[in-house]
Amino acid sequence: MSAIIKTFDLSRQFKSGRDTINALSDVSISVDQGSLTILKGRSGSGKTTLINLLGALDMPTKGKVYFDGQEITSMSEAQRDLLRRKQMGFIFQSIALMPLMSAFENVDFALRVAGYKAKDRKERVEECLSIVGLAKRMDHRPQELSGGEQQRVAIARAIAHRPKVVFADEPTAELDTNMGLQVMAIFKRLTEQEGLTIVMTTHDPNIMDMADCLYSLEDGRIVG
Repeated sequence: MSAIIKTFDLSRQFKSGRDTINALSDVSISVDQGSLTILKGRSGSGKTTLINLLGALDMPTKGKVYFDGQEITSMSEAQRDLLRRKQMGFIFQSIALMPLMSAFENVDFALRVAGYKAKDRKERVEECLSIVGLAKRMDHRPQELSGGEQQRVAIARAIAHRPKVVFADEPTAELDTNMGLQVMAIFKRLTEQEGLTIVMTTHDPNIMDMADCLYSLEDGRIVG
């Protein structure tokens, strides 16, 4: 498989008063297309900082990130914004669904933001909700869904515009073990059947063996 993401000597520093915090130091990784790549580490290890850099949500202090052959660290903010909207999907720990919208409307809204034509949206929304097993729940609002179902809506929303890569930051952290494994089963199916690339962070030992590639972070460095 060819790499869709590569980083070279990636570092990220933050200022805290007079102190400088090295959140990441000289990180070089490669993410294969169509793979499920897990970034693991304890809180404060740098995994969220790294996934934010890979997803063009933040800029490094030093180093380069390449996405599908493009150096995103040299892009303007407008170019990175377009890249995120068109070629990337995001799933966050907080889920962040629109509370007054149904599952269908939440996914449809993501397609509107991505510039999908109105005539194509309904079919694609229904397809994505079917992929995550919510075809019969698409008219329900978030408060009428379980935590696992809400996370599945978030997955449908993230994949709806057919991104090349989906970034998921601790997507199973708020779920029990059974629900977390169900979400991971969907991720594996998306990589194996849809060819989607997924990069996620976690500290959950129950799901490590589901990764195609696993990077361990400690104090902002890759240790395994």
